[in-house]
Amino acid sequence: MLTKKYAFFLLTVILFWLKTYFVYLTQFNLGVNDKMQQFLLFLNPVSSALLFFGIAVIFKGRLQQWLLIIINFVLSFWLYANIVYYRFFSDFITFSTLPPKSTGNAGDLGGSVASLMNGYDVFFFIDTLIVFSLVLFKIARPSAERWSVRTIFTVFVSAVMIFIVNLSLAETDRPELLSRTFDRNYIVKYLGAYNFAIYDTIQNARSNAQRAMADSSDINDIQNFTKSNFAAPNPNYYAKAKGMNVIYVSLESLQSFAINYKMPNGQEVTPFLNKLTTGADDTTYFKNFYHQTGSGKTSDAEFMMENSLFPLSQGPVFQMKGFNTYQAAPAMMNQRGYETAVFHGNVKSFWNRDQMYKTLGYERFFDSKYYDMSAENTKNYGMKDKPFIKETLPYLSNLKQPFYSKLILLSNHFPFGMDKEDTTFQPGDFGDSVVDNYFQSANYMDQAVEQLFTDLKKAGLFDNTVIIMYGDHYGLSENHNDAMAKVLGKDEITPFDNAQLQKVPLFIHIPKIAGGTVSTYGGEVDVRPTLMSLLGINTKNYIQFGTDLFSKQHRQIIPFRNGDVITNKYSIVGGNVYENSDGKQVEASLGKPYEDIAKKMLDYSDKVIYGDLLRFYQPKGFIAPDVSKINYNTDQKIPPDSNYGISSDETKK
Repeated sequence: MLTKKYAFFLLTVILFWLKTYFVYLTQFNLGVNDKMQQFLLFLNPVSSALLFFGIAVIFKGRLQQWLLIIINFVLSFWLYANIVYYRFFSDFITFSTLPPKSTGNAGDLGGSVASLMNGYDVFFFIDTLIVFSLVLFKIARPSAERWSVRTIFTVFVSAVMIFIVNLSLAETDRPELLSRTFDRNYIVKYLGAYNFAIYDTIQNARSNAQRAMADSSDINDIQNFTKSNFAAPNPNYYAKAKGMNVIYVSLESLQSFAINYKMPNGQEVTPFLNKLTTGADDTTYFKNFYHQTGSGKTSDAEFMMENSLFPLSQGPVFQMKGFNTYQAAPAMMNQRGYETAVFHGNVKSFWNRDQMYKTLGYERFFDSKYYDMSAENTKNYGMKDKPFIKETLPYLSNLKQPFYSKLILLSNHFPFGMDKEDTTFQPGDFGDSVVDNYFQSANYMDQAVEQLFTDLKKAGLFDNTVIIMYGDHYGLSENHNDAMAKVLGKDEITPFDNAQLQKVPLFIHIPKIAGGTVSTYGGEVDVRPTLMSLLGINTKNYIQFGTDLFSKQHRQIIPFRNGDVITNKYSIVGGNVYENSDGKQVEASLGKPYEDIAKKMLDYSDKVIYGDLLRFYQPKGFIAPDVSKINYNTDQKIPPDSNYGISSDETKK
């Protein structure tokens, strides 16, 4: 058989097709719900296989065979890269996550990438090994005869025709599949990973063209929308923190299920944060607060906190749109006499922060060069939380007051867990090492936050500072649902449960304002309007898609980049609508009005970012940051006598 003219080509296509289908079934959670979707999942690798392998058949003989092997390996490597990426992000690689746009990130991902690989992963190259062996040992002998032009043409036409049939059936099952690209899972499920890569490349080029074609009139409808949806401040909170310092604390990967959770042995995972939910230290806890991040995860959360704009549907906005014009909170605070600074125990280029922070208006950036990055102080993505806070306080206390600042904690990051010398808290026993270790590193972070509060009090900053602590994104993806069912005492994790697991904690300490737990529904885009209201800053004329969480007019609609929507009454997940009170499914029509509003918000936000529309609009009194005058390479070390009330040994750095 392998001596026949077309045999080796067909064998390569079939092996690759079946391997890809097997990967879809076993490595990705694509949500295949019916026979049509199952058929399309089986069909979609064919068109891309014929298209790419068809390149080789233009040539003849041994060259054709080696080209088939090379193309097979490249496609297999791309598929495997997506497998590893999906194990962590539950998402697929996009154009914007590839070098050079992601330069500076790859090296920092090394530790996590190694933990995501398995010994059986060699199987994902089994077809490459088979065809390579057949050629190497001359079992598959090349045909000296060149394929006819008609036959080559037939291969490419077949690829196109199969794709058209595939797309038509997909559009029948999922209307507006390519025009409403909220969720990459849908595109991969219906069209395949390789066709998605082509589509993503086209979309990236299209987004770059959008900026070039945009003009000042494009922002008019958006401005009218955001102004008409502005929520009037609550007089009980408005300007109650005027002139105070601001500290944001990013609680890495902390999900709300961990708050007030007790391990089987009775230990609380987050005992200090649990106290804050009762109103301790004048702190308000929002128990129905959701992350809304896309592929940018932590950086997306930062972007929403600073801008009240949504992240992009494809790619991290920090990397893709770092040179845009924004009207971010740091720039707003600069012109009101605040000193602005961000603290991060990693290299400044990580996720393009050194560029984006300038664009947002941060005057100072204390990155890894200002910290003791020795082995005992670091893990995974940078500095451990306790030494990070210990070394940050001298810098923080020597900022000119009032200041606006942000601390990014890192220890509670995949694959979680802590070094033995850092904690006595025992990991869980739920049959999944990632889930088990999550509780250990979450407890360590809780201790670090308590240390932060203690040190701020010692430094005399606590009673004049608004502290906003937020979980930036989920830590445990749907890949860990079996263990999470045990954690939550459920038989299984349903789509409704998955939506509720996107809750992350939000704590706001407001000096002299009584706190406690509130049930208001909100998301990360709502935080900037909330803070500005507390500071007595009117943002009605700013382009923002969130509303003040304390306002009686707060809009309790939370859009997600995958098309899901949460409201204070319903959870709309994968097109199905569930009652929040009991998780029971109700008529889909009940969710339609909320979906329409959410879509408009996301579409308008995308237009602002892709078109860089804020360059055409400037609110009265706003002064855009002069990026050319911001320099993070200057020495920012603290004076030697600055000890904010603690021992000099702790301030030597």
